Amino acid sequence: MKLLRSERFPAILLLASAALGLLVANLPFGGAVIEFSHAHLPIPGTPIDLSLAHWVSDGLLAIFFFGVAVELQYELTTGELSSVRRALQPAIAAAGGVLVPILIYLAVAGADPATRDGWPIPTATDIAFALGVLAVFGRGLPSPVRVFLLALAIIDDIVGIVFIALLFAHDIQLGMLAVGALLVVVFAILSRIDPDGRGPRIAVVALLTGTAVLAWAFVLLSGVHATIAGVLLGLAMQQSPAMRARHVLEPWINGAILPLFAFAAALVVIPQVSPRELSPALWAILVALPVGKIIGISLFGWLAMRMRPRGTAPAVAFPDLIAAGTLGGIGFTVSLLLANLAFADDAAIRDQAILGVLGGSTIALVLCAVLVSLRARHHRRPASS
Repeated sequence: MKLLRSERFPAILLLASAALGLLVANLPFGGAVIEFSHAHLPIPGTPIDLSLAHWVSDGLLAIFFFGVAVELQYELTTGELSSVRRALQPAIAAAGGVLVPILIYLAVAGADPATRDGWPIPTATDIAFALGVLAVFGRGLPSPVRVFLLALAIIDDIVGIVFIALLFAHDIQLGMLAVGALLVVVFAILSRIDPDGRGPRIAVVALLTGTAVLAWAFVLLSGVHATIAGVLLGLAMQQSPAMRARHVLEPWINGAILPLFAFAAALVVIPQVSPRELSPALWAILVALPVGKIIGISLFGWLAMRMRPRGTAPAVAFPDLIAAGTLGGIGFTVSLLLANLAFADDAAIRDQAILGVLGGSTIALVLCAVLVSLRARHHRRPASS
Protein backbone atom coordinates (compact mmCIF):
# COMPACT_ATOMS: atom_id res chain seq x y z
CA MET A 1 0.00 0.00 0.00
CA LYS A 2 2.87 2.36 0.81
CA LEU A 3 4.23 1.92 -2.70
CA LEU A 4 0.84 2.87 -4.20
CA ARG A 5 0.72 6.01 -2.06
CA SER A 6 4.13 7.14 -3.30
CA GLU A 7 4.56 9.73 -6.03
CA ARG A 8 6.91 7.76 -8.28
CA PHE A 9 5.43 4.28 -8.66
CA PRO A 10 1.86 5.29 -9.70
CA ALA A 11 3.25 7.43 -12.54
CA ILE A 12 5.38 4.51 -13.77
CA LEU A 13 2.41 2.14 -13.48
CA LEU A 14 0.17 4.53 -15.43
CA LEU A 15 2.73 4.84 -18.24
CA ALA A 16 3.26 1.07 -18.35
CA SER A 17 -0.51 0.45 -18.51
CA ALA A 18 -0.94 2.84 -21.44
CA ALA A 19 2.00 1.21 -23.26
CA LEU A 20 0.52 -2.24 -22.59
CA GLY A 21 -2.88 -1.19 -23.93
CA LEU A 22 -1.32 0.13 -27.12
CA LEU A 23 0.77 -3.04 -27.52
CA VAL A 24 -2.18 -5.40 -26.94
CA ALA A 25 -4.38 -3.53 -29.42
CA ASN A 26 -1.80 -4.08 -32.15
CA LEU A 27 -1.19 -7.79 -31.51
CA PRO A 28 -3.11 -10.44 -33.52
CA PHE A 29 -5.67 -10.89 -30.74
CA GLY A 30 -6.03 -7.13 -30.20
CA GLY A 31 -9.30 -6.93 -32.10
CA ALA A 32 -10.92 -9.44 -29.73
CA VAL A 33 -9.75 -7.44 -26.69
CA ILE A 34 -11.11 -4.21 -28.16
CA GLU A 35 -14.41 -5.91 -28.97
CA PHE A 36 -14.60 -7.26 -25.41
CA SER A 37 -14.09 -3.75 -24.00
CA HIS A 38 -17.19 -2.68 -25.96
CA ALA A 39 -19.37 -5.45 -24.48
CA HIS A 40 -22.29 -4.00 -22.54
CA LEU A 41 -22.96 -4.65 -18.88
CA PRO A 42 -26.36 -3.17 -17.90
CA ILE A 43 -27.78 -2.92 -14.38
CA PRO A 44 -31.02 -4.92 -14.41
CA GLY A 45 -34.12 -2.90 -13.63
CA THR A 46 -32.46 0.45 -14.36
CA PRO A 47 -31.82 2.53 -17.50
CA ILE A 48 -28.07 2.27 -16.90
CA ASP A 49 -26.43 0.28 -19.70
CA LEU A 50 -22.70 0.90 -20.21
CA SER A 51 -19.95 -0.91 -22.06
CA LEU A 52 -17.02 -2.21 -20.04
CA ALA A 53 -14.87 0.66 -21.33
CA HIS A 54 -17.51 3.16 -20.23
CA TRP A 55 -17.82 1.53 -16.81
CA VAL A 56 -14.14 2.42 -16.45
CA SER A 57 -14.28 5.95 -17.92
CA ASP A 58 -17.71 6.95 -16.54
CA GLY A 59 -17.80 4.85 -13.40
CA LEU A 60 -14.40 4.10 -11.91
CA LEU A 61 -12.91 7.37 -13.14
CA ALA A 62 -15.55 9.24 -11.09
CA ILE A 63 -13.71 7.92 -8.01
CA PHE A 64 -10.46 9.39 -9.36
CA PHE A 65 -12.18 12.74 -9.87
CA PHE A 66 -13.58 12.52 -6.33
CA GLY A 67 -9.98 12.31 -5.07
CA VAL A 68 -8.95 15.20 -7.31
CA ALA A 69 -11.84 17.32 -5.99
CA VAL A 70 -10.92 16.58 -2.37
CA GLU A 71 -7.39 17.79 -3.10
CA LEU A 72 -8.77 20.87 -4.88
CA GLN A 73 -11.00 21.63 -1.90
CA TYR A 74 -7.99 21.49 0.42
CA GLU A 75 -5.80 23.64 -1.82
CA LEU A 76 -8.57 26.23 -2.34
CA THR A 77 -9.36 26.52 1.38
CA THR A 78 -6.11 26.02 3.27
CA GLY A 79 -3.43 25.15 0.69
CA GLU A 80 -1.45 26.84 -2.05
CA LEU A 81 -4.49 28.36 -3.80
CA SER A 82 -6.24 29.63 -0.68
CA SER A 83 -5.82 33.33 -1.55
CA VAL A 84 -5.89 35.36 -4.74
CA ARG A 85 -2.37 36.59 -4.06
CA ARG A 86 -0.96 33.07 -3.82
CA ALA A 87 -2.93 31.72 -6.78
CA LEU A 88 -2.43 34.65 -9.17
CA GLN A 89 0.96 33.74 -10.64
CA PRO A 90 0.29 30.05 -11.36
CA ALA A 91 -3.22 30.97 -12.57
CA ILE A 92 -1.83 33.39 -15.18
CA ALA A 93 0.75 30.81 -16.28
CA ALA A 94 -1.96 28.14 -16.45
CA ALA A 95 -4.09 30.47 -18.60
CA GLY A 96 -1.23 30.63 -21.09
CA GLY A 97 -0.89 26.85 -20.89
CA VAL A 98 -4.53 26.56 -21.94
CA LEU A 99 -4.80 29.32 -24.55
CA VAL A 100 -1.64 28.64 -26.57
CA PRO A 101 -2.30 24.89 -27.04
CA ILE A 102 -5.85 25.71 -28.13
CA LEU A 103 -4.54 28.20 -30.68
CA ILE A 104 -1.98 25.71 -32.00
CA TYR A 105 -4.62 22.99 -32.22
CA LEU A 106 -7.03 25.23 -34.12
CA ALA A 107 -4.24 26.42 -36.45
CA VAL A 108 -3.43 22.81 -37.38
CA ALA A 109 -6.83 21.10 -37.24
CA GLY A 110 -9.41 23.86 -36.92
CA ALA A 111 -10.14 24.17 -40.63
CA ASP A 112 -11.62 20.66 -40.72
CA PRO A 113 -15.12 20.50 -39.14
CA ALA A 114 -14.52 16.82 -38.32
CA THR A 115 -11.57 17.62 -36.05
CA ARG A 116 -12.36 21.14 -34.84
CA ASP A 117 -14.07 19.99 -31.64
CA GLY A 118 -10.86 18.46 -30.31
CA TRP A 119 -9.41 21.78 -29.14
CA PRO A 120 -9.86 21.06 -25.38
CA ILE A 121 -7.71 17.90 -25.56
CA PRO A 122 -4.21 19.48 -25.28
CA THR A 123 -5.19 21.78 -22.38
CA ALA A 124 -4.90 19.21 -19.56
CA THR A 125 -2.02 18.31 -17.26
CA ASP A 126 -1.83 14.93 -15.50
CA ILE A 127 -1.25 15.74 -11.84
CA ALA A 128 -0.22 12.15 -11.03
CA PHE A 129 2.57 12.39 -13.58
CA ALA A 130 3.48 15.89 -12.38
CA LEU A 131 4.01 14.56 -8.86
CA GLY A 132 5.86 11.52 -10.19
CA VAL A 133 8.27 13.56 -12.31
CA LEU A 134 8.97 15.95 -9.43
CA ALA A 135 9.61 13.03 -7.08
CA VAL A 136 11.97 11.26 -9.50
CA PHE A 137 13.82 14.17 -11.10
CA GLY A 138 13.10 17.24 -8.96
CA ARG A 139 15.17 16.59 -5.85
CA GLY A 140 16.75 19.91 -4.90
CA LEU A 141 14.21 22.21 -6.50
CA PRO A 142 13.54 25.13 -4.14
CA SER A 143 10.17 25.33 -2.41
CA PRO A 144 8.79 28.27 -4.49
CA VAL A 145 9.45 26.35 -7.72
CA ARG A 146 7.79 23.16 -6.44
CA VAL A 147 4.80 25.11 -5.12
CA PHE A 148 4.44 26.89 -8.48
CA LEU A 149 4.61 23.63 -10.42
CA LEU A 150 2.05 21.88 -8.23
CA ALA A 151 -0.33 24.86 -8.20
CA LEU A 152 -0.06 25.00 -11.99
CA ALA A 153 -1.02 21.32 -12.32
CA ILE A 154 -3.94 21.73 -9.90
CA ILE A 155 -5.32 24.73 -11.81
CA ASP A 156 -5.05 22.76 -15.05
CA ASP A 157 -7.13 20.06 -13.38
CA ILE A 158 -9.80 22.65 -12.62
CA VAL A 159 -9.81 23.75 -16.27
CA GLY A 160 -10.19 20.15 -17.45
CA ILE A 161 -13.10 19.59 -15.08
CA VAL A 162 -14.83 22.76 -16.30
CA PHE A 163 -14.42 21.68 -19.94
CA ILE A 164 -15.88 18.25 -19.20
CA ALA A 165 -18.86 19.80 -17.38
CA LEU A 166 -19.63 22.53 -19.92
CA LEU A 167 -18.68 21.10 -23.30
CA PHE A 168 -19.65 17.45 -23.16
CA ALA A 169 -23.09 17.43 -21.59
CA HIS A 170 -25.76 16.24 -24.00
CA ASP A 171 -29.57 16.05 -23.96
CA ILE A 172 -29.65 17.27 -20.37
CA GLN A 173 -32.52 15.91 -18.28
CA LEU A 174 -33.07 18.67 -15.73
CA GLY A 175 -35.18 16.47 -13.46
CA MET A 176 -32.45 13.83 -13.19
CA LEU A 177 -29.82 16.53 -12.69
CA ALA A 178 -31.89 18.15 -9.91
CA VAL A 179 -32.20 14.83 -8.08
CA GLY A 180 -28.44 14.28 -8.48
CA ALA A 181 -27.74 17.76 -7.07
CA LEU A 182 -30.10 17.10 -4.14
CA LEU A 183 -28.29 13.86 -3.37
CA VAL A 184 -24.96 15.75 -3.38
CA VAL A 185 -26.45 18.10 -0.76
CA VAL A 186 -27.62 15.11 1.29
CA PHE A 187 -24.10 13.65 0.97
CA ALA A 188 -22.59 16.93 2.21
CA ILE A 189 -24.94 16.98 5.24
CA LEU A 190 -24.24 13.34 6.10
CA SER A 191 -20.48 13.98 5.97
CA ARG A 192 -20.91 16.68 8.63
CA ILE A 193 -22.92 14.63 11.11
CA ASP A 194 -19.86 12.87 12.48
CA PRO A 195 -16.82 14.57 10.90
CA ASP A 196 -14.35 13.13 13.45
CA GLY A 197 -15.47 9.54 12.87
CA ARG A 198 -16.30 8.85 16.54
CA GLY A 199 -19.76 7.43 15.87
CA PRO A 200 -20.79 4.13 14.24
CA ARG A 201 -18.40 4.35 11.30
CA ILE A 202 -19.78 1.42 9.32
CA ALA A 203 -23.27 2.92 9.26
CA VAL A 204 -21.99 6.36 8.28
CA VAL A 205 -19.76 4.96 5.53
CA ALA A 206 -22.62 2.85 4.19
CA LEU A 207 -24.95 5.89 4.09
CA LEU A 208 -22.33 8.06 2.41
CA THR A 209 -21.43 5.36 -0.13
CA GLY A 210 -25.06 4.65 -1.01
CA THR A 211 -25.84 8.34 -1.41
CA ALA A 212 -22.73 8.87 -3.55
CA VAL A 213 -23.62 5.95 -5.86
CA LEU A 214 -27.17 7.27 -6.28
CA ALA A 215 -25.87 10.78 -7.01
CA TRP A 216 -23.51 9.33 -9.63
CA ALA A 217 -26.36 7.37 -11.23
CA PHE A 218 -28.66 10.38 -11.51
CA VAL A 219 -25.90 12.61 -12.89
CA LEU A 220 -25.09 9.90 -15.46
CA LEU A 221 -28.73 9.67 -16.50
CA SER A 222 -29.03 13.48 -16.66
CA GLY A 223 -26.72 13.70 -19.67
CA VAL A 224 -23.89 15.41 -17.75
CA HIS A 225 -20.68 13.36 -17.81
CA ALA A 226 -20.74 11.08 -14.77
CA THR A 227 -17.24 12.05 -13.59
CA ILE A 228 -18.69 15.44 -12.63
CA ALA A 229 -20.60 13.63 -9.87
CA GLY A 230 -17.26 12.65 -8.37
CA VAL A 231 -16.10 16.26 -8.55
CA LEU A 232 -19.26 17.59 -6.87
CA LEU A 233 -19.12 14.98 -4.11
CA GLY A 234 -15.44 15.67 -3.42
CA LEU A 235 -16.02 19.41 -3.19
CA ALA A 236 -19.16 19.01 -1.05
CA MET A 237 -17.80 16.58 1.55
CA GLN A 238 -16.63 17.94 4.89
CA GLN A 239 -12.87 18.29 4.68
CA SER A 240 -11.78 16.05 7.54
CA PRO A 241 -13.69 12.90 6.47
CA ALA A 242 -12.96 13.78 2.84
CA MET A 243 -9.22 13.63 3.46
CA ARG A 244 -9.65 10.31 5.27
CA ALA A 245 -11.70 8.94 2.38
CA ARG A 246 -9.08 10.08 -0.12
CA HIS A 247 -6.37 8.39 1.96
CA VAL A 248 -8.30 5.10 1.91
CA LEU A 249 -9.07 5.33 -1.82
CA GLU A 250 -5.61 6.49 -2.94
CA PRO A 251 -4.02 3.01 -3.34
CA TRP A 252 -7.07 1.81 -5.31
CA ILE A 253 -7.03 4.88 -7.53
CA ASN A 254 -3.28 4.64 -8.19
CA GLY A 255 -3.05 0.86 -8.37
CA ALA A 256 -6.24 -0.10 -10.19
CA ILE A 257 -8.50 2.71 -11.47
CA LEU A 258 -5.95 4.85 -13.31
CA PRO A 259 -4.02 1.89 -14.80
CA LEU A 260 -7.31 0.30 -15.96
CA PHE A 261 -8.39 3.56 -17.57
CA ALA A 262 -4.99 4.07 -19.23
CA PHE A 263 -5.04 0.50 -20.56
CA ALA A 264 -8.61 0.78 -21.88
CA ALA A 265 -8.08 4.23 -23.38
CA ALA A 266 -4.89 3.14 -25.15
CA LEU A 267 -6.54 0.14 -26.87
CA VAL A 268 -5.97 1.80 -30.22
CA VAL A 269 -4.82 0.19 -33.47
CA ILE A 270 -2.01 2.19 -35.04
CA PRO A 271 -3.17 3.12 -38.58
CA GLN A 272 -1.16 1.47 -41.34
CA VAL A 273 -1.16 4.57 -43.53
CA SER A 274 1.32 7.19 -44.65
CA PRO A 275 1.80 10.27 -42.41
CA ARG A 276 -0.10 12.39 -44.94
CA GLU A 277 -3.21 10.27 -44.43
CA LEU A 278 -3.25 10.70 -40.66
CA SER A 279 -5.89 12.95 -39.13
CA PRO A 280 -4.99 16.62 -38.47
CA ALA A 281 -6.19 15.96 -34.89
CA LEU A 282 -3.22 13.67 -34.27
CA TRP A 283 -0.67 16.22 -35.50
CA ALA A 284 -2.40 19.09 -33.71
CA ILE A 285 -2.32 17.31 -30.34
CA LEU A 286 1.19 15.97 -30.91
CA VAL A 287 2.44 19.57 -31.30
CA ALA A 288 0.05 21.44 -29.00
CA LEU A 289 0.72 19.37 -25.88
CA PRO A 290 4.52 19.73 -25.61
CA VAL A 291 5.12 22.91 -27.66
CA GLY A 292 1.95 24.80 -26.76
CA LYS A 293 2.36 24.17 -23.06
CA ILE A 294 6.03 25.20 -23.05
CA ILE A 295 5.33 28.46 -24.91
CA GLY A 296 2.12 29.29 -23.05
CA ILE A 297 3.28 28.53 -19.52
CA SER A 298 6.76 30.04 -19.83
CA LEU A 299 5.58 33.21 -21.60
CA PHE A 300 2.54 33.89 -19.40
CA GLY A 301 4.48 32.79 -16.32
CA TRP A 302 7.23 35.29 -17.13
CA LEU A 303 4.61 38.04 -17.49
CA ALA A 304 3.07 37.00 -14.15
CA MET A 305 6.45 37.22 -12.44
CA ARG A 306 7.06 40.67 -13.92
CA MET A 307 3.68 41.93 -12.70
CA ARG A 308 3.69 40.36 -9.25
CA PRO A 309 2.86 42.80 -6.42
CA ARG A 310 4.82 43.14 -3.23
CA GLY A 311 4.31 40.43 -0.67
CA THR A 312 3.74 37.65 -3.17
CA ALA A 313 5.88 34.56 -3.51
CA PRO A 314 9.45 34.97 -4.84
CA ALA A 315 9.85 35.12 -8.60
CA VAL A 316 10.41 31.84 -10.42
CA ALA A 317 13.36 31.98 -12.80
CA PHE A 318 12.60 31.77 -16.53
CA PRO A 319 14.45 28.43 -17.01
CA ASP A 320 12.26 27.01 -14.22
CA LEU A 321 9.19 28.29 -16.07
CA ILE A 322 10.31 26.41 -19.19
CA ALA A 323 10.65 23.25 -17.07
CA ALA A 324 7.13 23.91 -15.76
CA GLY A 325 5.92 24.16 -19.35
CA THR A 326 7.27 20.72 -20.19
CA LEU A 327 5.59 19.36 -17.07
CA GLY A 328 2.29 20.85 -18.22
CA GLY A 329 2.59 19.04 -21.54
CA ILE A 330 2.13 15.63 -19.90
CA GLY A 331 -1.59 15.22 -20.54
CA PHE A 332 -2.38 11.51 -20.23
CA THR A 333 -5.40 10.89 -17.93
CA VAL A 334 -7.60 13.95 -18.47
CA SER A 335 -6.44 14.44 -22.08
CA LEU A 336 -7.30 10.81 -22.87
CA LEU A 337 -10.75 11.34 -21.37
CA LEU A 338 -11.21 14.56 -23.35
CA ALA A 339 -10.18 12.76 -26.56
CA ASN A 340 -12.79 10.07 -25.93
CA LEU A 341 -15.46 12.71 -25.29
CA ALA A 342 -14.57 15.09 -28.13
CA PHE A 343 -14.65 12.38 -30.80
CA ALA A 344 -17.15 9.97 -29.25
CA ASP A 345 -19.03 9.77 -32.58
CA ASP A 346 -16.00 9.14 -34.79
CA ALA A 347 -13.93 6.14 -33.71
CA ALA A 348 -11.22 6.64 -36.35
CA ILE A 349 -10.46 10.24 -35.36
CA ARG A 350 -10.82 9.38 -31.67
CA ASP A 351 -8.17 6.67 -31.95
CA GLN A 352 -5.77 8.98 -33.75
CA ALA A 353 -6.41 11.72 -31.18
CA ILE A 354 -5.53 9.20 -28.46
CA LEU A 355 -2.30 8.39 -30.31
CA GLY A 356 -1.61 12.14 -30.38
CA VAL A 357 -2.13 12.34 -26.62
CA LEU A 358 0.18 9.39 -25.99
CA GLY A 359 2.85 10.72 -28.36
CA GLY A 360 2.66 14.34 -27.23
CA SER A 361 2.67 13.36 -23.55
CA THR A 362 5.67 11.08 -24.08
CA ILE A 363 7.62 13.86 -25.81
CA ALA A 364 6.75 16.23 -22.96
CA LEU A 365 7.70 13.58 -20.40
CA VAL A 366 11.17 13.11 -21.91
CA LEU A 367 11.76 16.86 -22.18
CA CYS A 368 10.47 17.35 -18.66
CA ALA A 369 12.73 14.66 -17.20
CA VAL A 370 15.76 16.33 -18.78
CA LEU A 371 14.89 19.94 -17.91
CA VAL A 372 13.65 19.27 -14.38
CA SER A 373 16.82 17.23 -13.69
CA LEU A 374 19.01 20.06 -15.01
CA ARG A 375 17.15 22.70 -12.97
CA ALA A 376 17.28 20.55 -9.83
CA ARG A 377 21.04 20.05 -10.31
CA HIS A 378 21.43 23.81 -10.85
CA HIS A 379 19.60 24.58 -7.60
CA ARG A 380 21.54 21.96 -5.64
CA ARG A 381 24.90 23.30 -6.80
CA PRO A 382 25.12 26.39 -4.52
CA ALA A 383 23.99 24.36 -1.53
CA SER A 384 26.76 21.78 -2.05
CA SER A 385 29.56 24.29 -2.65
